[in-house]
Amino acid sequence: MTERVRLGVDLGGTKIEAIALSPEGRVLDRRRVATPSSYAGTIAAIKDIVEAVERAVGVRGLPVGIGTPGSASPITGLWRNSNALFLNGTQFGTDLPAALSRPVRIENDANCFVLSEARDGAAAGHRVVFGVTLGTGLGGGVVFDGRVHRGKNAVAGEAGHIPLPWPTEHDLPLPVCYCGKSGCMERYVSGGGLVSDYKRLSGVDVDAAEIVARLGRGDAGARMAFDLFCDRLARLFGVVVTLIDPDIIVVGGGLSSLPGLTDNVRSLIPRYVFGGEGRVPVVLARHGESSGVRGAAALWDDDSGEGGG
Repeated sequence: MTERVRLGVDLGGTKIEAIALSPEGRVLDRRRVATPSSYAGTIAAIKDIVEAVERAVGVRGLPVGIGTPGSASPITGLWRNSNALFLNGTQFGTDLPAALSRPVRIENDANCFVLSEARDGAAAGHRVVFGVTLGTGLGGGVVFDGRVHRGKNAVAGEAGHIPLPWPTEHDLPLPVCYCGKSGCMERYVSGGGLVSDYKRLSGVDVDAAEIVARLGRGDAGARMAFDLFCDRLARLFGVVVTLIDPDIIVVGGGLSSLPGLTDNVRSLIPRYVFGGEGRVPVVLARHGESSGVRGAAALWDDDSGEGGG
């Protein structure tokens, strides 16, 4: 069995998670460490956690799949578009395999999330899958026939950095994004966006978890912020349906737990689709917070050679 063990790593802003899966998808070992605040420290932490997992399952030298924010530029090879800013401008795609001394496939973390859900999660059996992760930021990805679609420029599905469609008075002024542009979806549909809306509507500054709790208690400001959140996400999905018309949309990340989110968004999508018909299932991720790391482990199931750093 050991030669077919799949090893995946999910590099997040606050934690690094590694997992070893059996050929049947059973978890053999899983562990987490805090994400260091430096580039060199992060590479060293990934190396240490990979070796710890291998010791636990009794096998060494496994190919590794890595899910991480951002992607390598097809032009320069340098890492770009990561909200883990210390990765940008580095040779992460070559430095990490060198440090691990083994084959490594590196893929955008949102792509790993969608791949996991398309393979054996909530979107299993569907050919065209679009997915988003809702949390500190807004990630997105596309899977066609069980394989990640990265695109010629390796930016396919980057939903967080398209402009909010059809902005209204409630969306102005357009907030400046860390990417340098204004009005990006990520500034609205994210934990930070929810916090900003609630503060503007209620005058109270609390974190996203407290807003979710207040929503459950019937707080009026929380309800208004939630309604804005749903409408903006529906606008995004309306554009996605008009562009690629996916079979299903999968939603994950910490904010996917907002009560009633998928039902509300699904009901709003048709008003933002050309022709007014936008019937598409919007479902919660089956694997929850493990989708990203499971998708990373699945990168070596694909023999296309894609997913390399």
